[in-house]
Amino acid sequence: MKHIIRGAAVGLVAALALSACGGGGGDDKNPLSGGGGGKGTITVGGANFPESGLIGEIYAQALEAKGLKVTRKFNIGAREVYYDQVVKGGIGVMPEYNGALLTTSVDKTSTASTTDEVNAALKAKLPSSVEILNSAQAEDKDSVTVNPQTASKYHLKSIADLKPVAKQLTIAGPSEFKTRQQGLVGLQKVYGLEFKKFQPFDAGAQATLVKLLTEDKVQAADLFTTDPTIVQKKLVVLEDPQHVFSAQNVTPLVNKSAMNAQATAALNGVSAKLTTQDLLDMMKRIAIDKDDQEKVAKDWLTKNGLA
Repeated sequence: MKHIIRGAAVGLVAALALSACGGGGGDDKNPLSGGGGGKGTITVGGANFPESGLIGEIYAQALEAKGLKVTRKFNIGAREVYYDQVVKGGIGVMPEYNGALLTTSVDKTSTASTTDEVNAALKAKLPSSVEILNSAQAEDKDSVTVNPQTASKYHLKSIADLKPVAKQLTIAGPSEFKTRQQGLVGLQKVYGLEFKKFQPFDAGAQATLVKLLTEDKVQAADLFTTDPTIVQKKLVVLEDPQHVFSAQNVTPLVNKSAMNAQATAALNGVSAKLTTQDLLDMMKRIAIDKDDQEKVAKDWLTKNGLA
């Protein structure tokens, strides 16, 4: 959770939201329109936040480097939208975070927390039409992050420290955070937390969420741990000793019918190289330096001998 990135700039979160669409493939209003591409074409998806689009672009270019045809369908929406499309074959390859996939779509009661435990549970319980490939070392978790004034006032270091004061605090996050085990449901069950209020935000409203957090209009928020804003704004990511937020390794979720040996090798090759620091560095380029997602992906693949 304690990742560091240098040179954060004003306007970061707005840029994050704008970069979510990624490159190519699909109607902007409905990225799933138009089906799954032509015969012999692998459809690579991406969720409605910038990092997913970036990883999707890396996957797409890695597949193309093997001579495979790819259709991109990025900015689809939350897991509740795209998961069924992977199961049914409308999407062939989807960047995933293994722990969140397990507890939101596969087994909401799972208590698996480590990478190995999570992946074993997924392999045992995923529908027969899909599978996960190798997980990357790269990891990006949801978190309970508080502003520095709240951390100082209540001496907060871990989520457990919130229990005596949660009823005085407003927590913000994407709307699905309210009903997820790795969200308010798990925080209440595991830590006994009952907040004064939950303020939902859409993915495109991250700039507003962070502004309200820094202005103390909300005191806590669900932020991704690879979000450079955490360092930029001196926000405090609370430790999670009871592992409400499980391992969240970047992991390709694929429909088996879309895969062949070349495609599998290409995606596993990405997983073998991708680190958390790589994600931080690439997201800085996209969000702060305003580099194109396609160029950032290409540069990373070239640097790692995968282009």
